[in-house]
Amino acid sequence: MQASSSPSPDTAITDRPGSGSELVSQLSQAANGRAKTRDLSPLKRLVPYLLRQKVDAGFAVLFLLLSSAATLGLTGASRLLIDNGFGSDNAAELNRWFLVLAGVAIMLAISTALRYYYITKLGERVVANLRQDVFGHILGLDPGFFLKIRTGEVVSRLTTDLQIIDTLVSSAISIALRNALSFIGGLTLLMFVSPKLTGLVLLIFPFVLVPLFTFGRSVGRLTRKSQDSFAQAVGFAAETLDALETVQAFVREAFAKTKFSGAVDEAYATSQQRMRARAIMTALVISLVFGGVAFVLWLGANAVMDGDMTEGALIQFVILSVLVAGSVGSLSETWGDVQKAAGAMSRIDELLSAEPGIKAPAHPLALPVPPMGHVRFDNIVFGYPSRPDLPVLDGFSLEVRPGETVALVGPSGAGKSTVFKLLLRYYEPVSGHIFMDGVDIAQADPKAVRERLSLVAQDASLFSGSAADNIRFGNAAATDDDIRAAASRAQALTFIDALPEGFNQPLGERAKSLSGGQKQRLSIARALVRDAPILLLDEATSALDAENERLVQAALNEAMTTRTTLVIAHRLATVLKADRIVVMDGGKVVEIGSHDELVARGGLYARLAELQFNAG
Repeated sequence: MQASSSPSPDTAITDRPGSGSELVSQLSQAANGRAKTRDLSPLKRLVPYLLRQKVDAGFAVLFLLLSSAATLGLTGASRLLIDNGFGSDNAAELNRWFLVLAGVAIMLAISTALRYYYITKLGERVVANLRQDVFGHILGLDPGFFLKIRTGEVVSRLTTDLQIIDTLVSSAISIALRNALSFIGGLTLLMFVSPKLTGLVLLIFPFVLVPLFTFGRSVGRLTRKSQDSFAQAVGFAAETLDALETVQAFVREAFAKTKFSGAVDEAYATSQQRMRARAIMTALVISLVFGGVAFVLWLGANAVMDGDMTEGALIQFVILSVLVAGSVGSLSETWGDVQKAAGAMSRIDELLSAEPGIKAPAHPLALPVPPMGHVRFDNIVFGYPSRPDLPVLDGFSLEVRPGETVALVGPSGAGKSTVFKLLLRYYEPVSGHIFMDGVDIAQADPKAVRERLSLVAQDASLFSGSAADNIRFGNAAATDDDIRAAASRAQALTFIDALPEGFNQPLGERAKSLSGGQKQRLSIARALVRDAPILLLDEATSALDAENERLVQAALNEAMTTRTTLVIAHRLATVLKADRIVVMDGGKVVEIGSHDELVARGGLYARLAELQFNAG
């Protein structure tokens, strides 16, 4: 994918899709955080997941109520202890009220612990189920979806966004509900303890809270700016390290270090502003809160001296005032978390709402058993969704008989690989039909169609795990003997046995520990163990040296004798023994015949053969 404008060498190291650029996207998003939204409707998507965990949700609500009641109960127990315990001059009475206070404290401790356990368990289970559903849904989307969205963005939604939702479900909701209950309960008790003082406190509240919220928003803006600066530094570091060989090859280490240092210094300077603002806000919080508490105490002390309230009632009033004020402050913070989670859920919802362009019909036709391996393309017209006005196939027709080996050749852009993608049902033709064993594959289940195909792609896509794991990926039911036999036929047995742990040796992410040729042979072994009736070879030997190409080609020739085979090849020497060679150009079939027949005609194939076989 090309950018709309070319960056200068001093501003970009690399932008290779699927590698460092995606890592940069993920790291930048993780460091930068996620945007908030005022629209909370996406959170409704979580309701079915919460309802699936009724028991845990019920216990979480129960212990939430108990812990909130115990918190408020502590203020009442403290009042009774002071008024009836300390004021009784009776040790037994004092001890009794201390036991009451201790009992309420124990109830608070137990209910808070159980609330934390059940709400965390609920959050983890909900997010785990959501993550599984999202990933499973993504696996069902066709490749056309990924032309509209970067893979790195999808991964980020599976990680960063779901982590934000995890925070909401496992803590933010609980904290918000707890503070809401504390605010309502505390304010109600304040009215009972002293309506007069409560009225005065409510008058003081705006003078204390409004400056805090105003200053808090400023701190929030600086925090986001600091995160932006940090994201740029992390992104540049990831991009540079991904292209380290290029950086060293062009002797640009000093430039990269200078640019990274500048990004770090900018992030540090922004962090300094944030820290100063936060320090001022902390001083403001302490001054206003304790100033307000001192004012309430002064008013209460005068009320006690006037006989309007007891010492215990004063202590309870002060504790409740601090509790209510703290609840309001915490609610403002958790509201930000709720808004952020709503934004994250909207992005998750985009994935869950995406419909695959290719899916099984309501009543799919069954493919005949046993399979024959007969394929027919009938007047296919197709253009990729990203450029529908530019047909890649334009009236393409071809019949491949059971057991036949047909090679597709032609210049780049002729549509050869697109033929495979349509047969694999990655995309739907604009017009025309594709038949497999007499059944229109558009009327069949895509999975049933793909089960009859075995692909060896030009770019061997392997996975982390062992060699055995990668070969067994082609056939989950394959035995160890089947895996070893497939590796032997693909000329992969020698290098696999040479590994320290043989077939069980971990190969690393995308099998990076193997050479290109080794990866390709492993990919061929995976295709052979599948034992599908139709074999698709897309430049299957392109990554092999001459000796290994000869050996693997011999193995493939053997495999071709028992199944229908479609081969895409740029090197014509690999398809000389094909039953038929189909020459494509401009999305159409322009010639069909054997090598000798096509050379004798003097057409496009003859010119390609002349260039390859007589070059130099």
